[in-house]
Amino acid sequence: MDLLKADNIVKQYTGHLALDDVTVHVRQGEIHGLLGPNGAGKTTLIRIINHITAPDRGTVTFDGHPLVATDVANIGYLPEERGLYKKMRVGEQAMFFARLKGLSARDAEKNLKEWFDRLEMGGWWNKKVQELSKGMAQKVQFVITVLHNPKLLIFDEPFSGFDPINANLLKHEIMRLRDMGATVIFSTHNMGSVEELCDSISLINKGKVILSGNVAELRRQHGANTYELTYDGSGDSFRAAIDPVAVINSEAPGTMQVRLRENASRHDLIDSANKTGQLASFAPFLPSMDNIFINTVQAAGVQPDE
Repeated sequence: MDLLKADNIVKQYTGHLALDDVTVHVRQGEIHGLLGPNGAGKTTLIRIINHITAPDRGTVTFDGHPLVATDVANIGYLPEERGLYKKMRVGEQAMFFARLKGLSARDAEKNLKEWFDRLEMGGWWNKKVQELSKGMAQKVQFVITVLHNPKLLIFDEPFSGFDPINANLLKHEIMRLRDMGATVIFSTHNMGSVEELCDSISLINKGKVILSGNVAELRRQHGANTYELTYDGSGDSFRAAIDPVAVINSEAPGTMQVRLRENASRHDLIDSANKTGQLASFAPFLPSMDNIFINTVQAAGVQPDE
């Protein structure tokens, strides 16, 4: 079941088509990666989902009904541009936002103390925000975002500014929230995090969705007919044996990544490699999401860092 459906979304600004017939569906209880180069339209779509702005055309459905302003209470949004009141104390500010989200004072304090302990923030309650590092402030905002247990969580580059230990801590909490039933939209440029966290993705480029689907299935599709071989002995003889059935994409001593020639099968490749008596291992090649991202965006005619 889809918790969120954005169908045929069009958003035009003066002289700029930000979203051009964009469709993104997010299944309930999954982590969905929203990917794309800078300026691709991701933030515009997130703003529409958060009811900050409206599409010119298209529909957004949330939890089975057309999205309305009151649905924002069931959405937690952590924007890339963080915003806390620097002169307020951490606990005071967290309580303020918790009450805005409908929690009683008692429930707010109880939930906040639990989250502060979970994220190793126990001693921060009376600190002023201006005393916190960037990473510490991001932890506070993360807690404020998830505190009211919304059905949909939207994280925009949540790990920027974190050291590896705290990034892993946050990743664990995001997966825990998913496992407890939350649905997550995760916007990032970090493809390693996509492979770790995301069940599915939508890749937006120049206002259009150019790739979408299950992460594992996309990796299999983009690695189709490509294999990694390791071998013992002479590289020259091994190379000559497989040349009729495969093209070498890359190689290093004792290993090759190859792509099947047209009309060749993996059985042909194994048979050819086995004739040398040198084949040590054979496995399908799964490209990284980083490679898929770069290749797909470049095929669409723009460099990923534009």
